[in-house]
Amino acid sequence: MSLIRHAVPEDARAVAEIHVDAWRAAYSAILPEAFLASLTVASCQAFWAQVLADKQGDLLVAMASDRMLGWISTGPCRGQDAAMDDAEIWALYASPSVWSTGVGCQLWSTARTRLLEQGHRQCRLWVLAQNARAIRFYKAAGFERDEFPAKTFELGGTVVQEIRWSCRLEA
Repeated sequence: MSLIRHAVPEDARAVAEIHVDAWRAAYSAILPEAFLASLTVASCQAFWAQVLADKQGDLLVAMASDRMLGWISTGPCRGQDAAMDDAEIWALYASPSVWSTGVGCQLWSTARTRLLEQGHRQCRLWVLAQNARAIRFYKAAGFERDEFPAKTFELGGTVVQEIRWSCRLEA
């Protein structure tokens, strides 16, 4: 069992390391190797440092002693069709070394409770259609593919499709 806490500015580097490692592992069969190799901890660290400084959304981290295992970033739903009480998982990543150990479930459970406390009633997220592992995780967590149209775009020279999933948050 991990300790889940709010991220602090000093966490930006560890958040970035997990972000890059998880992308490289999760998307290795989806995105070009050169694109994944071009991702840097430094640029991700700068991004997350800014997110934390600006207090954008809610960033929770899972810790085991002084080692970060994963994190979840949530906030208001950014969709054009979003209701006032809709939230969104902006990102959820665990270190590949702890995949399938319950860290992601623990992060989602804690974030879900917080979202309910904040008055949210529904949570949405976007996931690459080709990311079967993430889709299995979100289905098991109670998310269902919603009817919102998929988004198609280029990432690293590869055309990918992102689909939206939704989950009611009531207990």
